[in-house]
Amino acid sequence: MGSRLRRWLFDPVRTLQGADIRPGKTVLEVGCGTGFFTVPAAHLIGDHGCLIAMDALADYLEQVSAKVRDAGLTNVRVLKRDALETGLDSASIDTVLLFGVVPFPSLPLNRLLPEMHRVLKPDGNLAVWQFPVSGWVPKSIDRSGLFTYISKRNGVYNYKRC
Repeated sequence: MGSRLRRWLFDPVRTLQGADIRPGKTVLEVGCGTGFFTVPAAHLIGDHGCLIAMDALADYLEQVSAKVRDAGLTNVRVLKRDALETGLDSASIDTVLLFGVVPFPSLPLNRLLPEMHRVLKPDGNLAVWQFPVSGWVPKSIDRSGLFTYISKRNGVYNYKRC
């Protein structure tokens, strides 16, 4: 998952720039996996930001924790949580990253989107990157009534919280 070929095909920094990640923001990375986007995202938000890297699989979280530790990052929290019930405070997140996690059978949008809406700040945004691309996902997000489509940059669909 973290191969050089993947990094060449899908530059994580370029993709994250499509999500308008900014210094000082609080970002939730849902389904961080082995951390392909985690360390680059932490660098983009800087020391005054906070990245919450969340996954349901402990094996992945061990790998992510090691990468974060090896990179000397102090702005990352690695959490074992279910994205459908994060346990995070309401309106506590500036940006939610759903990168490579939808569509996925264990994350049905009709349950995932309300939880992402709940944790996002009123002016927060949802950034969705899919591989492979599935056209029904953006349409489903639009139809949810919880988010408004803003733009697509670097393959990332950006939505504002309604």
